[in-house]
Amino acid sequence: AGPDAVGAPSGASFGELLGDSLRSLQARQDEAARAAQALATGQAGDPTSVVMAIEKAQLAMQLASTIRTKAVESFNDVFRTTV
Repeated sequence: AGPDAVGAPSGASFGELLGDSLRSLQARQDEAARAAQALATGQAGDPTSVVMAIEKAQLAMQLASTIRTKAVESFNDVFRTTV
């Protein structure tokens, strides 16, 4: 199973995938902010959808933070490795 097995476009570079992921994270954050604003102003019809949008944004941010932490740890491990 190659990169296509996990939904990555064939031939996409790491930078492109990272950029797409960051845009997706930003979109989730924006959606949660709009939903919270709508709830605060009384324009939201379904409070459950607002909570879901906020939870999705929170989980996406936690995932991004975990990936960043693991990437930094890996980067540091590579530089500590003696050849």
